[in-house]
Amino acid sequence: MSLPAGDTAVTYPDGDLASIGTVLHVQSLDDGRTAVLLDRTAFHAVDPVWPDQPADEGALVVDGRSVPVVGAVVGATDGTTLHVGDAPVRTGTPGWAFVVCHLVEDAAGIEPGVTAQVEVDPELRRALSTGHTACHLASLALDDALAALWTKEVPLDGRGKPAFDQLAIASSRILPDGSVDEYRIGKSLRKKGFAAAELPAALAGVTEAANALLAQWVAAADDVAISIERDGDGLGERRRWRASLPDGTVEIPCGGTHLRSLHGLSAIHVDLDYDAEASSLTMRTTVRS
Repeated sequence: MSLPAGDTAVTYPDGDLASIGTVLHVQSLDDGRTAVLLDRTAFHAVDPVWPDQPADEGALVVDGRSVPVVGAVVGATDGTTLHVGDAPVRTGTPGWAFVVCHLVEDAAGIEPGVTAQVEVDPELRRALSTGHTACHLASLALDDALAALWTKEVPLDGRGKPAFDQLAIASSRILPDGSVDEYRIGKSLRKKGFAAAELPAALAGVTEAANALLAQWVAAADDVAISIERDGDGLGERRRWRASLPDGTVEIPCGGTHLRSLHGLSAIHVDLDYDAEASSLTMRTTVRS
């Protein structure tokens, strides 16, 4: 079976929960599952390079038979080998096609050339989109609240604040209606001018300031518009989260799924925990509807 020469066209950036595509490639995996590649899909797959947002849940419908998708991961191929979740190159590398690998346990009847309908679980999608949108807003609020702890000029975020999130992020995990972000506050960040020694005493005030700003944005939901801007439909194309906030528009590179507004949310709240021994700051974000 020939491997795709181009990226999977993805429609989830538009909020799609269903799509129709043609099966391009089917490959058995060592763990007994099968990877199914389509030319087009609404299914969001986890990116192993930065696995912040989990994959969608749902099914492929082929010839009237619904086949549960038990996982979805970004794959890559150079035309000779399909790498499922372990690509040797980063997404977008020229000469490679980046694809959504729908993982199924029963691939009977799923063959190249057949039509497959993709169906995505709407409740999980919305919960993860809510968590991802809140994660970005929380990162901006944290940058704002920590601005006074910088003693040198550093790169700024989209709101013109010192980009703590960008400079210190170690890991991010999107959860249904929330997220957990881990920040490394080591020697390199201190050399850049972050006054880490002042953080323990300032932590309560930083938390309060971040939550106050988040509350302002939620209260101004009518003035907040969110969209995904992208260079093209292919999985490997650059995508950006854009939010028009009351004090301006900001963009953050992002390949995940998101809400289109803050309507229906009653609160976005962050809790901060600083571990001086581990030199790490943890931000837990929760959303209430």
